[in-house]
Amino acid sequence: MVNQIKKVRKVVIPAAGYGTRFLPATKAQPKEMLPVVDKPIIQYVVEEAVEAGITQVILVTGSHKRAIEDHFDRNLELEARLEKDGKEKELAEIRRISDLADFVYVRQKEALGNGHALLVAKEVVGDEPVVMLWGDDFITANPSRTRQMIEAYEKYGTSILSAVRTKDPEDTKKYGYVGGKEVEDGVFEVSEFIEKPGPQKAPSDMAIVSGFLFTPDIFEALERAIPETIDRGKELYYVDGVNNLMKDGKKVHAVEIKNSTYYDCGSKVGYLKTVVDHGLSHPDTNGEFKKYLKGLKL
Repeated sequence: MVNQIKKVRKVVIPAAGYGTRFLPATKAQPKEMLPVVDKPIIQYVVEEAVEAGITQVILVTGSHKRAIEDHFDRNLELEARLEKDGKEKELAEIRRISDLADFVYVRQKEALGNGHALLVAKEVVGDEPVVMLWGDDFITANPSRTRQMIEAYEKYGTSILSAVRTKDPEDTKKYGYVGGKEVEDGVFEVSEFIEKPGPQKAPSDMAIVSGFLFTPDIFEALERAIPETIDRGKELYYVDGVNNLMKDGKKVHAVEIKNSTYYDCGSKVGYLKTVVDHGLSHPDTNGEFKKYLKGLKL
C-alpha cells in the first residue's frame, strides 16, 4: 500500500566541503560558487528545485561558506548602485535571486559524511518528504530532474533515487549502482544498492549520480547506521540509510532521468566541460565563443 502522499516542499543541499580538488581557487571561495558563465554552480541547483515547486531551500554549510549565504541574501548597497546607474536588468536579476525561496542555513560542524549532512537538517525538514541535491553538480533535463523525481514519488510513495544509464566501466568506480526489478521503462524497484562496485560487480547500468527524494523515515534509518559508521570512525553516507530502509522491507525506487545531461562540477575536467557546454548555449556568449573554439588548432 502506498503511504499517504505529502507535498514535497523542501530541498536539502549539502555544501560544507572544502573543495580540495580545486585548490587554490577554493582557498577563500566555496567550490559551489565557482561560475558557470555568469551564475555560480549552486544557483543552477537551487533554480531547478524552485522551478519544480520547492519553496524552502535548506543549505548545509560550514564556517567557510559565508559567500553562499551572501549570494542568496539581499545586497542593498549593490542594488542602490545599480539603480543609480540605470542598470535595471541587472538589478532585477539580483533581486530575483534573493526571492527564489525561503533560505535556511544549518551548520555541519564536522565532516562526517553526506548522510550526516542530511541528519543535521532533520529538525528543519520535520515529518515531510525532502529532496536532496548536491551543491556541485546538476542535471539538465526536460522535465527537470526534480520534477521527474516528484512525479515518481507521487506515483509510488517511496524514496526515489535519480539515475542515469551508463555503460562506461570507469563510472562503476565513481558512482553507486542499483539492481532490482524494472517495473516500468526506466523505473527500478531497488533490491540492492552498491557504492562504487567496479565493472565486474555492477548490478545494472543504472548509476545513481545525483539527486534523491527521501521519505521522512530516512532520518531514523540514518540514525540506526551511526553505530556502524560514525561511532567506528567512519563517515555516514546516505547509502547507509537507504540500505537500512530496504532491510526494513520498505520499497525504494530508482528512476532514470529522461532527456538529460549530467554535469559533474566536482572534478576539474567535469567543471570545464560544464563551462564549455553552457558557454555554447548562453545567448550572451554562444556566437563568439563558438567561433573561438572552431578556430582552435588542437
